[in-house]
Amino acid sequence: MIDTPDTYYTVAGKGESVIREKASKFIGLAFPINSEIEAKDVILGIRKKYYDANHHCYAYCFGLTREIYRLSDDGEPSGSAGRPIHGQLLSKDVSDTLVIVVRYFGGTKLGIPGLIAAYRQAASEALDQAGKTERIIKLNLRVNFPYEKMNEVMKIQKEEELDIVGQVFDNDCSITLAVRKSKADKVLSKYMRISNIYTLVDNQSK
Repeated sequence: MIDTPDTYYTVAGKGESVIREKASKFIGLAFPINSEIEAKDVILGIRKKYYDANHHCYAYCFGLTREIYRLSDDGEPSGSAGRPIHGQLLSKDVSDTLVIVVRYFGGTKLGIPGLIAAYRQAASEALDQAGKTERIIKLNLRVNFPYEKMNEVMKIQKEEELDIVGQVFDNDCSITLAVRKSKADKVLSKYMRISNIYTLVDNQSK
């Protein structure tokens, strides 16, 4: 029912780099993010912080396969900024990550090859400075059961080392467990072998 893989990488924290090329200054900033709304808020904040910069170029991506992404050249020649920044997200194999490169123009034009190299380097160094961490995709599994089945339910929870997200113990009980995506079929099968047990896979969690 649920296919693997269920792991991917994101940045471990914030990262920053500063490079100079022919008097232009490039500030690379890397951030872990969880949504496009959060990405837009961070971009807005950086625009305000570096209000006097000439360009605020960026790229971000989300999801297991980085299927959600966006990039911006912010006035630089097409393909000279957002694309090389995005390329570093792909090269470093990270998702749920935003990289912004702020440029202060130094008076000397770099040409498209020079811009590509500078934006790529600033993004790469910011990502390296941020570090990298593994993220595991989990599903919330809610199990509804009568009180007399408590021991059987908790035995499976311990065997599979499942995190308890929430629980209600009464005449009719329920427990919500965080299940690694790749183990979900196995865990579901175990619980469904117990009579009068009903299961429901809720929203995905990380």
